[in-house]
Amino acid sequence: MAYLVLGLVLFLGAHSLPMFAAAESGLRTRLGEGPFKGIHSLISAVGIVLIVIGYGQARAAGPALLYDPPVWMAHLVMLLMLPVFVLILSTYLPGRIKAAAKHPTILAVKIWAFAHLLANGDAASVLLFGAFLGWAVADRISLKRRGKLGGVAPGEGSPKNDITAIVGGLAVYALFVWQLHSWLIGVPILQG
Repeated sequence: MAYLVLGLVLFLGAHSLPMFAAAESGLRTRLGEGPFKGIHSLISAVGIVLIVIGYGQARAAGPALLYDPPVWMAHLVMLLMLPVFVLILSTYLPGRIKAAAKHPTILAVKIWAFAHLLANGDAASVLLFGAFLGWAVADRISLKRRGKLGGVAPGEGSPKNDITAIVGGLAVYALFVWQLHSWLIGVPILQG
């Protein structure tokens, strides 16, 4: 689990930097915008790779079960996951969904992590999804304190964007349920 922990520290640490505005600003000034973004991207990429390796190793070693969720919880997770891809797309397609959610990607991460905590009681999953949930909650609080309310600026967004986010998000959700989750994560959603 060392790789998983290190990956989470690198990835979530890099994504937590904006919570410390003075430190982030100082780094951007000292390094320059281009190098700062490059280093941030590199640290994030290394973090993701270590998370994937560490989580894979933990799953291969066998689950250290902390709690055993009931089988029906998988159905609740599928329901909770319905808005996640819609929210992610609405981040890039401003409309009423983005206006209502304010920070749709952070909301999507919170729903995704919470839902997966409901269905996965092994130590590696609790660490992975718990860390992402904790980060998303802290980031949302930080955004509010920094006055970054999010949403949609006046005149920005359109109903077409909402329709595109809904149709596209549900299509991606359907692909994940059908096969994509199995291909990418190695866990089929539909047992069969």
